Amino acid sequence: MAEPQLSVRSSRARDLAHRLARRENRSIADVVERALEAYEVREAGREPALSFYRRLADQSGTDVDLDAVIREARRPHPGLDL
Repeated sequence: MAEPQLSVRSSRARDLAHRLARRENRSIADVVERALEAYEVREAGREPALSFYRRLADQSGTDVDLDAVIREARRPHPGLDL
């Protein structure tokens, strides 16, 4: 079965895709897919995980040691009241 194809009517877009594919040593389909994925992330407002966590750390400014919090709140169970 043949692979689906994307038809682009813009000669400028076609030339750019061919030039990038040659320069990056990738297929034209790979160049177009990667460009569209980058466009989706940028335009749809989806933020890559790395930049999200970096921004979150910059905003909060504190790093919580979860193990220390658990140790501080840990109390022995008094057992059953018979």
